[in-house]
Amino acid sequence: MRAFILAGGFATRLWPLTEKRAKPLLPIAGAPLLSYLTNQIPNGIPITVSTNAVFADDFHAWKKTQKKDVTILIEDAGHEDQKLGALGAVRAWIENEKIDDDLLLLAGDNYVGCPMQNFLSHAKEHPLIAGHDIGSKDAAKSFGTIVLGTEKKDIFTVTSFEEKPEKPQSTVISTGWSYLPRSTLPILVEYAQKHPDNIGGIFEELIKKTVPVDCFVFSELWKDIGSFEPYLDLHKALVKEALLKHSTASIKKTECRGSNDLGPNVTVENSVLRDCILFGDTTVRNCHLERCIVDTGCTLDGIDLEGKMLRAGTVLRRD
Repeated sequence: MRAFILAGGFATRLWPLTEKRAKPLLPIAGAPLLSYLTNQIPNGIPITVSTNAVFADDFHAWKKTQKKDVTILIEDAGHEDQKLGALGAVRAWIENEKIDDDLLLLAGDNYVGCPMQNFLSHAKEHPLIAGHDIGSKDAAKSFGTIVLGTEKKDIFTVTSFEEKPEKPQSTVISTGWSYLPRSTLPILVEYAQKHPDNIGGIFEELIKKTVPVDCFVFSELWKDIGSFEPYLDLHKALVKEALLKHSTASIKKTECRGSNDLGPNVTVENSVLRDCILFGDTTVRNCHLERCIVDTGCTLDGIDLEGKMLRAGTVLRRD
């Protein structure tokens, strides 16, 4: 089996945090989001992380922190409209590397709290996707849903898919984890030639070609940190009602409420923090910050902010 992680998007909804940083490398509870995923992949499975040229240096730096067999695959794209497309990138890798193994295909910007081994224990002769029961048809309207058929030994057959449906038939949503047996790779390659951007469409194509697709449904935490609110929600779920502080961070005469994460070389004095993430190399004095995400190298003094994302290097001082 080989693992292929898609991590090449530009994540414009999280700008300015992702203006110069890939979304999978955003810090969450003391570690890059991508590390939670790679730590889940069983030892012995080679991992390829696909990204774009803009973030190449950051991913190579991240790779040095990994103990597993990781290859960084750089797509020569400087803008979204230059990309091969998610499925196109998978196709190019399969063809260029002559891949003839079972494939674990993963989204690099999703957090999945379910143990991967639970998912992989059902990865056998049929394609398999991981679904999360969001528990509400109203909430399901914002996602791609999976319509399930019969249950068999803790997994379900998949009958169809819905993309952000107005009237969902299902509350089970797709989570960015999938398994494709080697026998299905030629179908993927052929489909990707005409639909390079439609990563989910390969499973609809498989069903169309009468290839059974199964779904493993889990109830543990799942988040796609595609925008500000899901990012903060995941932060709060992992940090809980606590202060997570890097060993080089300093905090004095400060009231911390809710979930707060202080990265390397952060200094906070005479302030109030509630549900904040401070990436690193930042100084906060005499401030009241609520639900804020502050990128590296910022200086804040005498400022009150709520629900803001601050670009790296921001300096705000009250006169």
